[in-house]
Amino acid sequence: MTQPPDPTAPSARRVILVVDDALDTLRMLCDALAAEGYAVLVARDAEEALQRFEIAVPDGVLLDAVMPGMDGFALCLQLKATPPWSHVPVVFMTGLSETEQILQGFASGGVDYVVKPLRIPEVLARLATHVRNAQATRLAREAVDVAGMGAVVLDGQGRVAWRSPQATRWLDSAFGADAAEQGSAWLQSTQGNGEVFAALPGGRRLVARHMGQSGFSEAMLLLRVAPADTVSRQPDVPLTPRETEVLSWLAKGKTNRDIADILGMSPRTVNKHLEHIFEKLGVETRSAATAIAGQLLPQV
Repeated sequence: MTQPPDPTAPSARRVILVVDDALDTLRMLCDALAAEGYAVLVARDAEEALQRFEIAVPDGVLLDAVMPGMDGFALCLQLKATPPWSHVPVVFMTGLSETEQILQGFASGGVDYVVKPLRIPEVLARLATHVRNAQATRLAREAVDVAGMGAVVLDGQGRVAWRSPQATRWLDSAFGADAAEQGSAWLQSTQGNGEVFAALPGGRRLVARHMGQSGFSEAMLLLRVAPADTVSRQPDVPLTPRETEVLSWLAKGKTNRDIADILGMSPRTVNKHLEHIFEKLGVETRSAATAIAGQLLPQV
């Protein structure tokens, strides 16, 4: 039986746009990319590159930084300002190795750069990594939105590091022109509070739930929309009586050893109960479980 193609592999015919005014560079890159299984589009300047995007959005761009007319930095800025194209990773090719040009490339939205004369194995390795990462990120964003929820990632300082398209729409609807400032403050308030709510047009509420740490001091939040009259209801969580007791003592600030002594069980058994509780609540940290316990267990 024939196996379906791996969507992360170049053999899935990923499309790469090469933008350079030097014919020798175009020829060399086209040959190398085609040998790796990519479909290749070429453009000699920024105007031609935009025309290619209108026809077919590529999976990645190799972009010369210095070209006649609009340079690569300006073209990258325009690509990133166009929502249907903004997800495409741009790798700059430049003979300029000064820090100023490198910083300009990143500031315009580029994900990486390679210095001319090009070392083809390095170009291919960097390009493959960024195309694969961009595809995985895009699919994850779409999957979250298809599931009827939005997702937001806060960095270690509580700033919005990333948000899915659906989350962006909801936050703009709830906070309008103040979405950047007030929306960020509202999202930060989820930490330690379980769920927080904001009004949406039509009598609905936007609900944000803190899901715990997602790595590198980042915090993951899930957003959903609920009718106003059901916002305060918590979903039924099938905790066993023993798990309910463990969660209750956890919410009161007791350590695992304290809980073990109180309930007459081993610390290892407490750990097992907590693993099941975290899984059922959809959380990863003690603080997130404690925040939800305050609403699930009124006696806490």
